[in-house]
Amino acid sequence: MHTLSVPDLLEKIKTDPERGLDQAEAGRRAQEHGPNELKERSRPSILALLFNQFKNFLIVILLLAAGISVALGEYVDALAIVAIIVLNAVLGVIQESRAENALAALKKMTAPSAAVIRGGKRLTVPARDLVPGDVVVLEAGNYIPADVRFLEAVNLKVEEASLTGESLPVEKSVDANLAKDAALGDRKNSGFMGTLITYGRGTGVVTATGMRTQIGRIAEMLQAGEEGPTPLQRKLSELGKMLGLLSLGVCAVILVLGLIRDAELPVLFQIGFVRYFDAFRHQLVELFMTSVSLAIAAVPEGLPAVVTVCLALGMQHMIRRHALVRRLPAVETLGCATVICSDKTGTLTQNAMSVVELWCGGRTVVVTGEGYEPRGNFSIDNADVNPLALPDLELLLTGGLLCNDARLEPADGG
Repeated sequence: MHTLSVPDLLEKIKTDPERGLDQAEAGRRAQEHGPNELKERSRPSILALLFNQFKNFLIVILLLAAGISVALGEYVDALAIVAIIVLNAVLGVIQESRAENALAALKKMTAPSAAVIRGGKRLTVPARDLVPGDVVVLEAGNYIPADVRFLEAVNLKVEEASLTGESLPVEKSVDANLAKDAALGDRKNSGFMGTLITYGRGTGVVTATGMRTQIGRIAEMLQAGEEGPTPLQRKLSELGKMLGLLSLGVCAVILVLGLIRDAELPVLFQIGFVRYFDAFRHQLVELFMTSVSLAIAAVPEGLPAVVTVCLALGMQHMIRRHALVRRLPAVETLGCATVICSDKTGTLTQNAMSVVELWCGGRTVVVTGEGYEPRGNFSIDNADVNPLALPDLELLLTGGLLCNDARLEPADGG
């Protein structure tokens, strides 16, 4: 789309730059192309989350230990082991379902809207309702709601750090002679879903929506990757296998030592196992029960529950620091990181600046408040002042107001 001239593009996409699409055509295209949103993997059900808690070799060993305890009549031990396994599973399911619900709530809260021209009228619609061919109105402070080709660009600059890594805003234009294989950062006549307009204004025609956008392709590649075990899961799996072999070894050693002690081992080789078992059934059962009891004692039944509780506490600490973790083992994975390589602008920072001090009339004026919330005070030497009572400060603020086209609009009580 970036190589076509504007008339050819409009002809191909079948839209009017002045009137946009009418509602009937927009509805038809919505049925054809689907919603303008990034698709995610389906959320796991409660049963799936519960089943995942048992994908641990140590848990399998504990289940086997509980079964053997029941077979040997040790019901109290079996009940204790099962209680620990159930506690571990319930804690894991609760924490991970909370994380899934929180992520869904965050996605709902951040659902954007878009200004669009339909039937010659400017409307505000949810961004998910955009379709290819829609003409959108773009202003400073807006996130571009879909991949677009610009029809008008007046001093338009777009911050594309989240997509291209370029920290400085890119100046856009309507006509650009571009090669077919031009990199995203060089497509001056196009805007991409999720990037931020930092300056100017313009209009654009939607060329791609949802998973067909550039950021949608990235999301699709990310979701195609397989999730591997975390370092903690690998260590617990290795520990479980080691304990399993140790338990089998304990059973074998105790059984052999018991037979040697009773001087009955030579008889086994003389008369065969079947006749030997019939003759010494009571001794063999007693030896087997002793060896199995020692093997069960070697398995730390409380370890899975302790690990789950520790990870849950770590998740809660991270939530209090405004970091959301979807899966419990990921808490430990972050602790294994020694170096994190990241582009700062728009990633570790919000790519936004706030005024904290002004200088006018030979004095420093401290400005309080945070972000875009219209709350805060002006103070000089720790004393609050009314900016309208100070001509120099009023003139400075008036100049700042006239030199930008930002708008402050309340939404959802914020």
